[in-house]
Amino acid sequence: MVKKILKRYFIDAMGAMAQGLFASLLIGTIFKALGMIPKLEFLVEIGGYAQAMAGPAMAAAIAYSLKAHPLVIFSAAAVGHAANALGAAGGPLAVFFIAIVAVEVGMLVSKKTKVDIIVTPFVTILVGCGLSILVAPYIGEAVGYISDFIGWASLQAPFVASIIISVVVGVVLTLPISSAAICAGLLLTGSYAVHTNGNEGLAIAGAAAVAGCCAQMVGFAIISFRENKWGGLLSQGIGTSMLQMPNIIRHPQIWIAPTVASAITGPLAVCVFGLRMYGAAINSGMGTCGLLGPIGMILGWFDKVNGYTADVTVLNWIGLVLVCFILPAVLSFIINEILRKIGLVKDGYMKLED
Repeated sequence: MVKKILKRYFIDAMGAMAQGLFASLLIGTIFKALGMIPKLEFLVEIGGYAQAMAGPAMAAAIAYSLKAHPLVIFSAAAVGHAANALGAAGGPLAVFFIAIVAVEVGMLVSKKTKVDIIVTPFVTILVGCGLSILVAPYIGEAVGYISDFIGWASLQAPFVASIIISVVVGVVLTLPISSAAICAGLLLTGSYAVHTNGNEGLAIAGAAAVAGCCAQMVGFAIISFRENKWGGLLSQGIGTSMLQMPNIIRHPQIWIAPTVASAITGPLAVCVFGLRMYGAAINSGMGTCGLLGPIGMILGWFDKVNGYTADVTVLNWIGLVLVCFILPAVLSFIINEILRKIGLVKDGYMKLED
């Protein structure tokens, strides 16, 4: 019974939610990045529309994974919008829990009356939106504590702070929580401080966050290649490592390699290669999703108004490539092979659902 519940909600539903998030918020962010190319500005508007549908997309995906009836699935869109909007940085997490409750309650009445077209959406939306009003803000507040922790860490010694931030934001990226929203809410970028106090604390935090997110995405893409081949490499490497959440719940030890890699690349980015984030704060929490993490950092370097004021060196460029792509791949592979040798990780543990 417990296994069935875990599979239904924390594997099937969570896996579907990750796909809904990618098909809305994350793909919308990619469109917006492409919109920065001359003559392609119209893509920014398209990206905005896609991002606005994150809540409905996640909730509908959850309802579909739970094999809900059509009216319940359609009604879940309104629930997702409410939960995501009221949950703020914890929006995806709020959608996950609230949509499941609303869908299950909706299924209790679906096709049970002759006026199903009224009863089913009425009950599903009432329960889901009612819970969103009552509960979602508190879920967002709880996630806010994570934001406060990252903000505190960014003010500590750069070496220690970069380890903490890289690991925490990287883990959040893989969890059903919006790391991009958290980074944006915390202003994890040094751009706003350039012409004020010149404090690099948030620029350091942003760079460490980029490193941690890249470690998770590239790490999982590489260590799961034997199970998922090229499709998995692309869907995780430039999509989202959240796709591995169902497998992490089954086998949490698969999370060790990318997380240890992030603990190494974070301080390397900040203390060795001198990387600083002066691009959009939301990019600090994107990792290699659409390559938005490194692209955001590069754009910040050359922003003549709010960007990085120091000279960009060859060491910075080498560090960017190493921290965002090469080191996460190499470190995660080596660590994961050690885990395989001692029997903690086995074939099939990271196989993505078709």
